[in-house]
Amino acid sequence: MTSSILNLPITKVSQLIKNKVVSVPELCSMCLKRINQIKNLNAFITVTEDIACNQAELAQRRILDGTSLGILDGIPVAFKDNWSTKHIRTTCASKMLSNYSAPYNATVVEKLYNEGSVVVGKTNLDEFAMGSATIDSYFGPVKNPWRSGLKYNLERRSKLINSASNSCITSNDSIQINKEPLENDDFFVSGGSSGGGAVAVATGACFGAIGSDTGGSTRNPAAFCGIVGLKPTYGLVSRHGLIPLCNSLDVPGILARTVDDAALFLNHLAGHDVQDSTTVLKRFTPFVIPDDIDIKEFHIGIPKEYECSGMSPEVINTWKTVTDALEKAGAKITSVSLPHTKYSIVCYSVLCCCDVASNFARYDGIRYGHRAEGESMSEHHYAVTRRQAFGDVVRERILAGNYFLLKRNYEKYFLQAAKVRRLICNDFKLVFDSGVDLLLTPVTLTEPIPYSQWILVDNREHNAVDDFCTQPINMAGLPAVSVPCCLSKNG
Repeated sequence: MTSSILNLPITKVSQLIKNKVVSVPELCSMCLKRINQIKNLNAFITVTEDIACNQAELAQRRILDGTSLGILDGIPVAFKDNWSTKHIRTTCASKMLSNYSAPYNATVVEKLYNEGSVVVGKTNLDEFAMGSATIDSYFGPVKNPWRSGLKYNLERRSKLINSASNSCITSNDSIQINKEPLENDDFFVSGGSSGGGAVAVATGACFGAIGSDTGGSTRNPAAFCGIVGLKPTYGLVSRHGLIPLCNSLDVPGILARTVDDAALFLNHLAGHDVQDSTTVLKRFTPFVIPDDIDIKEFHIGIPKEYECSGMSPEVINTWKTVTDALEKAGAKITSVSLPHTKYSIVCYSVLCCCDVASNFARYDGIRYGHRAEGESMSEHHYAVTRRQAFGDVVRERILAGNYFLLKRNYEKYFLQAAKVRRLICNDFKLVFDSGVDLLLTPVTLTEPIPYSQWILVDNREHNAVDDFCTQPINMAGLPAVSVPCCLSKNG
């Protein structure tokens, strides 16, 4: 019974709770047990067992008293460990904040608390969300659950295979699935930087996780782990309490098992927040996904620039299969052009590094965070503290950002990147103004690769490849969703 419940969508689980088929404490216990079972995947930095059990008891009392807070009351969730949580440490997967506890809750945390959600823990990430594989964490890399050799994983695979062959628009009938784990303790990367949350949701350790998305950090791990990853429109969901990476690109991300579950979380999280001046003032109307969607009403654009060097034949073929299936079902398919896409990676790199250089000046070893021992408050102390507490990737971005912001470089790099960003935004505007309703693209250029192969290549090169299809959306502030459609040949 445990496995079957942990694989259900939130609407069905909520109904089971309401009908007293399962209690909230029992459900919480199942998730905590699953977290312990997947411990070697390293999805969680902090497991909040005591807090979760207390919240579960309170939720159960409300449900029995007839005062339930709604559909999310009693549903176990997790937060990426760059969201501020009072009484729970917020590490950002960095030595710098390894013992930091925020004095307040982020707005999204507070909203889910108010809905009665049960918080089972804080999930692992690349240090300060800088990465696309969740291997650059002070607490160790996150392992993709697929082909990990764990028992539950084979069950999840079976369900996904059945789904792909029965109801998805692509089929795995001709794919030989290799169920054996990789040799020599190797593992497939989980995607990043919200890899811990993606693994937690994919394995049934929780029913949803809140991540962040700066250049694809929610959609990328969702694609690699076979779940749904939603990046909302910039300003639709509050960033208050999110430890910033790049203020003009960061948005909260939603990781869920189904599109309906992702929409459910969005409906409860969206809306203006007086503590975040970038949130939209317009009143938010909750999304309702109708059961009778007519695909013939949709005009879908296929950006030709996204089929680029480095995209694997398997990804291209899957993209074409999905496109053909939608066209056969009646959708209007049009090839469109986003000519400045090829500049997005460079543009993103400059703008993001500049924000990092500015944001990370606060980590000085004096106000909070790690502090080098035996050092006085001086420039030397500042340098030693940061050298000890920041990983290589973080230090590289700080250095790059400071270089781009030098007086002699400011106009040549930062201002030029800002101008290119405007051109990228305009590309999308022209396409949507032409009558296109949505764009269909791959999430990543390739399937997940083993960790042993990943570490052979520089992190920056990986980001340029893995985020090629996702970063432009962040530059434009548009919404995007990653939806699984089939398994790769490697399973």
